[in-house]
Amino acid sequence: MSKKSQKYKKQRKQNFPWLLWVLGGILLAGAAFLFARQDGGDGGGTPSVAVDQQKIEYGDVKFGVNKTFAIRVTNTGDGTLRFKEKPYIQVLEGC
Repeated sequence: MSKKSQKYKKQRKQNFPWLLWVLGGILLAGAAFLFARQDGGDGGGTPSVAVDQQKIEYGDVKFGVNKTFAIRVTNTGDGTLRFKEKPYIQVLEGC
């Protein structure tokens, strides 16, 4: 075997692993892109909000007394529910 052919084989062996790394990276990036699009979709439907209480009535409350309550908000639709802004809560004061 001549020196030229030995040098060519050596170069070819050194370049081969880089080719595998590049192709593997492209495949991984493509798979990550496909999985991200699959999970991040809207589900193909329409979201719908259901709240268990429309109104909370405490009656007369003395000043300085804290009252707490819990409201359950659920998505009854078949799409992904996302809030673009903070939910709006209106506090009404009685006479």
